[in-house]
Amino acid sequence: MDADFDYATEFARLDLDELQRDLFAAMTDSQAWWPADYGHYGGLFIRMAWHAAGTYRIADGRGGGGSGAQRFAPLNSWPDNANLDKARRLLWPIKQKYGRSLSWGDLIVFAGNCALESMGFETFGFGFGRDDIWEPEEIFWGPEDAWLGDERYTGERDLSGPLGAVQMGLIYV
Repeated sequence: MDADFDYATEFARLDLDELQRDLFAAMTDSQAWWPADYGHYGGLFIRMAWHAAGTYRIADGRGGGGSGAQRFAPLNSWPDNANLDKARRLLWPIKQKYGRSLSWGDLIVFAGNCALESMGFETFGFGFGRDDIWEPEEIFWGPEDAWLGDERYTGERDLSGPLGAVQMGLIYV
């Protein structure tokens, strides 16, 4: 983005009702290249929003759903983010339609919110205002010596904890 870009100004031009209608329509528009489960992408969009939020680090404030970082490496290739590229691809026509008026951060999280609403869950509103990052360097997680390393384990390697907790961060265990 250019230096004088102001997301709040661009966002003010957005028709939120139209955006919500577009998201609701996208959720039931099953694509041959990635068919919707039972005719609805709601679960996929909720998972995408959940995983975007799940990347937040308290230590330095990086990650999370607030910057659209999920579209960059290494987050987009983490094993627990498998197939979320399909969710972002499903949202791409909506992102193209609204352009600079809608950040990826807002779109990803709002898609999850709309998915809940479209399946009957009553939400309590939504807060927009997530500025996107535009360079993968802004999500630097430190050097990667080995992909999904497990150096913290030694000895006989008996399972003392749930299988998969090394990579999945205990979010599903």
